[in-house]
Amino acid sequence: MDAVVVDDLTKEYRTRKGPVQALTGISFRVERGEIVGLLGANGAGKTTAIKILCGLLRQTSGRAEVFGVPSSRPEVARHVAALLEGSRNVYWRLSVEENLRFFAGLQGAPPREARRRTQGLVAQFGLEDKRRTTANLLSQGMKQKLALACALVKGTPLLLLDEPTLGLDVETSHELRGFIRELARSQGKTVLLSSHDMGVVEDTCARVVILAQGRVVADDLVPNLLALFRTRAYRVSLRDGLPDGARAQLEARLSALRPLEAERALEVELPPEQDVYTLMDALREAGVAVEGVSRAEPNLEDVFLRIVRGQNEGER
Repeated sequence: MDAVVVDDLTKEYRTRKGPVQALTGISFRVERGEIVGLLGANGAGKTTAIKILCGLLRQTSGRAEVFGVPSSRPEVARHVAALLEGSRNVYWRLSVEENLRFFAGLQGAPPREARRRTQGLVAQFGLEDKRRTTANLLSQGMKQKLALACALVKGTPLLLLDEPTLGLDVETSHELRGFIRELARSQGKTVLLSSHDMGVVEDTCARVVILAQGRVVADDLVPNLLALFRTRAYRVSLRDGLPDGARAQLEARLSALRPLEAERALEVELPPEQDVYTLMDALREAGVAVEGVSRAEPNLEDVFLRIVRGQNEGER
């Protein structure tokens, strides 16, 4: 049984100006023990999908299941815990320990087990000195740590994490990445992670699902997506920069051309019908002195932007 099944899921909001389609027939699955990134620009439908999966919203149509349980049923709470919208899902007037014990109790943990989980997470997130401090007095980074700990203390097999590193410093963010990977490796947890920090996604997720305008536009392993763009992109180092008129001449021959570093370098993405010889011929004819040519190595952010921009251009 898959941990998450989303099949032809649609969500429509009613507004005074008429219906707004947040999700339009999206489908994807997440296997047990898998860490999957859910990516998209603001308004793409990521948070809506996550809220449906944890039972906070009802879909308009389609199917959303967590370990075989429809997300609309109350018992879905036994299987899923969520970190949503930053650190707002904690109680400001409760201390760190009180928040953790409260959320463990909601999941049905006996008092002794709730104390054990609380102590472990307080130590894990470096909150020992703040364990009796009320949440409203914590720094933003500490609030974010507490919110994540409150999701983990429930002990559910599925974690839905929306921007889990928001407000964390670089060191803590890297520690959290390792912790998420360890949850899947040693405890068999399933994680669906949504973030605008592509470094976090690339470092933790084996696979990503990309949403654009409420639709799934990509669903593949991260290495496959990187390889798809790596084979067509080149970086050209220029000895003397671009001569007068060379840029316009190159743009007429090479559709995806981007000057870099005050026109001391170029990045070119070649379409399937062109190859590196086409690139070199165009540079020679434009009178450009080339110092070197290398394959451009895209990261996940590059891939995400190219996919989403291509989708948006196709919609026009």
